[in-house]
Amino acid sequence: MASTDNAAMLDRLTTRLIRPAVQALARPLLHLGVSANSITWAGFVLGVLAAACVASQAWMAGLALLLCSRLCDALDGALARASESSTAVGGFLDIALDFVFYALMVLAFALADPARNALAAAVLLTAFVGTGSSFLAFATLAAQRGLHNPQYPEKSFYFLGGLTEATETLAVLCAMCMWPSYFAPMAYGFAALCAITWLGRIAAGMRLLADAPTDLPHAHHQGKSPVGSERDDRV
Repeated sequence: MASTDNAAMLDRLTTRLIRPAVQALARPLLHLGVSANSITWAGFVLGVLAAACVASQAWMAGLALLLCSRLCDALDGALARASESSTAVGGFLDIALDFVFYALMVLAFALADPARNALAAAVLLTAFVGTGSSFLAFATLAAQRGLHNPQYPEKSFYFLGGLTEATETLAVLCAMCMWPSYFAPMAYGFAALCAITWLGRIAAGMRLLADAPTDLPHAHHQGKSPVGSERDDRV
């Protein structure tokens, strides 16, 4: 099975490609005094509106709002770094809202056509739970043991990659908006890729934790949070 870190090449490449443009967009927002957390919330609201459009079968409006939402998801991190205001709170908010956003988008397709899409949506949501739970469970335990992934130096936690990261998930959601009649086969196919990601993370997580030192870092003994630092984990 391929390493989950090597499988995430597309996500890292996309981040490098869009970073200059995102940083340029962040500068005027910084001068206006816009906070990173407000952009995070704006992106989430746009995502909820995107899901509402999809549920109403307004596919192109949903696609446009989806893309605007993900632009905000990139902008908040760039703005936080530019303003030197990256915090663990911002990273937590970003992750928590992202998980709900992705679930809402899948639910929206089920609501748009329950007879054709409900089962496929349920399978995909189950796959999302698998990838999300393995991601967060490992990050928590890795932080307790002081592990860091050199391939993701901007992350405040050990980030395990995989076949289904942000770029791939955005691409498949866009495809679903453009060809909604093919939602079910795309959902099943992406769920299969999520299952591969989940299995890869389980294997990599067990290996890395087995090799990790058992003594917790001094900061953890003092009662500090085992997850995250004052650096933001957003793109």
